[in-house]
Amino acid sequence: MNGNRAFFDTNLIVYAYSDDDLYKKRRTISVMNDSYCVVSTQVLNEFCNVCIKKQHKTETEIVLSIGEIQATCDLFIVDADTVAHALEIHSRYHFSYYDCLIVASALESGCDYLFTEDLQDGQVIDGLTIRNIFMEELT
Repeated sequence: MNGNRAFFDTNLIVYAYSDDDLYKKRRTISVMNDSYCVVSTQVLNEFCNVCIKKQHKTETEIVLSIGEIQATCDLFIVDADTVAHALEIHSRYHFSYYDCLIVASALESGCDYLFTEDLQDGQVIDGLTIRNIFMEELT
């Protein structure tokens, strides 16, 4: 995977900042370190929501985590064109709208891979390969 642009879905970013599943934490961090990491403003917003509602982190802890994420990953800004693209993907694949927004963001940011647990491992959408990094070692 080294050198390939990889979009990381929210669930993986949450694993990187949680001690609930140490295997998933270590695996996510390892893959992030071996990839050209990209996240979107949607991912950051969903990450904040999980940190507040489920992990009960403080504002200071969340801000520090966001700073680390920004230092590690490129940030893709979701705009109206991305929303329209997500709706087009939704009409073709019938994924949830928010999953479609993740796919559209990954495509528009020029990623080779979308790392997520939410979609079918190995599926290819317009040249973007979906991978579940917990299913097997990536090659």
